[in-house]
Amino acid sequence: MMIEMQTSQPETITPSEKEPGLRYYLKREPLILAVLSALAVLAFLGVSGLSRIYRAQRAALGNRWVTRGEADLKAHRYELAVNEFRTALLYSRDNYTYQLELAEALIGLKKTNESYAYLINLWEREPENGLVNLELARIAVKRGDTEKALRYYHNAMYAIWPGDQEVQRRDARLELIEYLLSINAKTQAQAELIALAENLGDDPAVHVRVGHLFMQAQDYEHALAEYRQSLKLDRHNPAALSGAGRAAFEFGRYDLAQRDLEAAVAVSPNDSQSAELLKTTELVLQMDPFRRQISVSQRHRIVIQTFNAAGERLKSCPAVDSSANTASQQALAEKWANMKPQMTEEGLRRNPDLVEQAMNLVFDIERQTGAVCGPPTGMDLALFLISKLHEGN
Repeated sequence: MMIEMQTSQPETITPSEKEPGLRYYLKREPLILAVLSALAVLAFLGVSGLSRIYRAQRAALGNRWVTRGEADLKAHRYELAVNEFRTALLYSRDNYTYQLELAEALIGLKKTNESYAYLINLWEREPENGLVNLELARIAVKRGDTEKALRYYHNAMYAIWPGDQEVQRRDARLELIEYLLSINAKTQAQAELIALAENLGDDPAVHVRVGHLFMQAQDYEHALAEYRQSLKLDRHNPAALSGAGRAAFEFGRYDLAQRDLEAAVAVSPNDSQSAELLKTTELVLQMDPFRRQISVSQRHRIVIQTFNAAGERLKSCPAVDSSANTASQQALAEKWANMKPQMTEEGLRRNPDLVEQAMNLVFDIERQTGAVCGPPTGMDLALFLISKLHEGN
């Protein structure tokens, strides 16, 4: 019996049988993508959150060290402040404020070069920063670099400042003026002071300070104006009264000087400088024979008194080791001796021109002896000032 062997054929999957699996996959692909995207977003948010927490922790640590540094900087504990600011920069390496405060602490430690390196880097980042320019100006002053000091001071005067910009800019100009006076640049200081005085506000103390600076710059007219402005705001201000008296004295306004100095001494009885200046002022006013509203006889008495005082000054002034000065003193002594017999009230009445001749001799004696024998005092100082008052008349 023959058994027929049938060869099994491999089963073939028709496309219709594949379709359910493909369809199944295709239907679920958007869901899978959505799930994967959601997981990616969650992972990103998690990483971002952790990153923010990390940055926040670093910022908090930096702020904590900076707070300590600022307290030590304010208390002039510079070494501690430097270490604290350096630690703060470990948590915020490019922080502008941290670097600036570190530079200030380094200046306190007199580490000028290291401070300058930080400041010049900060200046390149923000050349309009007022405090950076001011600190660079101070370093230039210490280094004796006037050109750079002036440039940075001027930058600071027109720079951006936090808080009250006008006050900060005014203070920068005041510091510049004090620097100019320290290097004897009085003309430049006067120009800066005049610009500053245009807008000082209503603080009497500021007007007094500017008045003092005008005095140092030997601009007595503007100094007097500033003291007067201060007195308008506070008429009993002792510093303004004494300052106004000194300014009027130097400006040759002895009538104003007397009034202000009397007020200064009344307000501050212990003000010995004003009291001494008042005595000299009163002598100037009493001994000036050319002032108005005095009688002829009074003028003659003053001329005789001043003539005798000048003679005593000449006698007490020793000759110096200079042939020119010795000859000049001898000539003045001879002229004084020749004029002496005429110096009576009768002689002055007979010869009215003798008043001016005698006073010219008095002035010559006081100038010569002042140059040779040192600064005059008392009556001689008053006569010297009167000579300056009428110089060129």
